[in-house]
Amino acid sequence: MEINLVEGDITTQQVDAIVNAANSSLLGGGGVDGAIHRRGGPAILAECRALRASRYGRGLPTGQAVATTAGELSARWVIHTVGPVWSASEDRSALLRDCYANSLRVADDLGVTTVAFPLISAGIYGWPIDDAVRQALTVLRSAAPVNVTEVRLVLFGAETLATARRVFDAA
Repeated sequence: MEINLVEGDITTQQVDAIVNAANSSLLGGGGVDGAIHRRGGPAILAECRALRASRYGRGLPTGQAVATTAGELSARWVIHTVGPVWSASEDRSALLRDCYANSLRVADDLGVTTVAFPLISAGIYGWPIDDAVRQALTVLRSAAPVNVTEVRLVLFGAETLATARRVFDAA
């Protein structure tokens, strides 16, 4: 599986599936989650509401992943995952790695070949960028999906991309 680091807007990636750093409600929010819901249109929210009404009445648990349509986005699927909030006093890195592993598993089950990930938990959830990249690469470099051949880690801003490249090259 090829791993590429790109700077940009995840909602414009030409891939089979994009991963949404969702909140547990699945009903939209800020950051990546809000951007995906806004650009993807009402079909994503409709499917998220159906998921809440059926399987996820209390919301999607941290580290788990579930897919919906991508609505008006160029991707076919949105894979929603809930990242952990950073804590200096509690190691939540296994939950962060679960986000990547479970999203890849869902992507593989869907038969997609290309997936774009944001840097999960590194925005409003406060995860340090260098460690967020390390956690992502730990999973992505060890994964052996059947169908997924390319993963893009889509980074917001030149500084974030530069940090990710340093970590990528050092790991």
